[in-house]
Amino acid sequence: MRLLICAGGTGGGVYPALAVLQALRNNAMILWVGGEGGMETRLVQRANVPFKTIPAAGLHGVGLRSLPGNLARLVRGFFASRRILAEYKPDALFFTGGYLAIPMALAGARIPSLLYVPDIEPALALKTLAHFADRIAVTAESSCRYFRHPERLALVGYPTRSKLASFTRPEARSVLNLKDDSPVLLVFGGSRGARSINNAVIETLPTLLEKAQVIHITGELDWPSVEARTKSLTPEQASRYHAFPYLHEEMGAALSAADLVVSRAGASTLGEYPLFGLPAILVPYPYAWRYQKVNADFLVERGAALLLEDARLATDLVPTVTGLLGDPQKLASMRTAMKNQFRPQAAADIGSLLLGLAGERSVDHG
Repeated sequence: MRLLICAGGTGGGVYPALAVLQALRNNAMILWVGGEGGMETRLVQRANVPFKTIPAAGLHGVGLRSLPGNLARLVRGFFASRRILAEYKPDALFFTGGYLAIPMALAGARIPSLLYVPDIEPALALKTLAHFADRIAVTAESSCRYFRHPERLALVGYPTRSKLASFTRPEARSVLNLKDDSPVLLVFGGSRGARSINNAVIETLPTLLEKAQVIHITGELDWPSVEARTKSLTPEQASRYHAFPYLHEEMGAALSAADLVVSRAGASTLGEYPLFGLPAILVPYPYAWRYQKVNADFLVERGAALLLEDARLATDLVPTVTGLLGDPQKLASMRTAMKNQFRPQAAADIGSLLLGLAGERSVDHG
């Protein structure tokens, strides 16, 4: 099978696609198409996958001054996609992420395609892509109500990378220089970071460090300021504080070592936290489409997470963290509820759907 993956972003696009790629390694030739200047470039190249780029830009919520330029990029992306398809001749297309895939979907309208929807509620770009897709794979049953054609839908869960869970808890704590005698709080704002979360952690860090060791993944943008502001920690505090701009292979160690996580509520929270049974305090990003709030509500309603509004971080972060760390019974209940959301076969199931689509195309052309 010749598979073309078109995915951008990280938690909602690249990481699920990488998990599916791992599941298909021995059954498919794979070409990955990303956006020009996209953050996915480094991640895909680290996986040693053939990679090409196309121009792409969003239209939803774009101001009138930017709209003509974005439309022009989409048109260029369409013709670039046609050239890639003519050269590569894929048997199936796999889309996840957002607007990046629209030019490819238009150019490859006659090629069987699968759309994966990582968030509970699909954004406008994914709703648009759903019109082109032969099959639509969703993370949770709650997503089904957003699509008109139930016969195209497949409930698969969120695909996670196999290497993510390769650390035992003792190994993870050793890798990250963590002690065994106190709990571990993981703070993670996503690949770009989350400034409000970073600021709240730094402002309350001495108090947090009295209660737990802290793994703080700041994101690349805030790393210089966080690094500078934590130079005043005492040696004892510094030994309990472990800050990183970002983690790749060691992210699995951070998730495995943690007793509790504070983070945004991007799509990866629906798969990676369940994989580890990791209780969460979720802080949805307040300045974008509501999908993070919907993701957070999904886990909160199932008893796996607590929701903390971004505007209340400064006042409520410490009492929420200390309240949970001081209540082992509540943490254990959340851990079980989170673990119950995990679907271990998600990547394999998506791979099987893609193989089926490619097989149908082979029959049609036989």
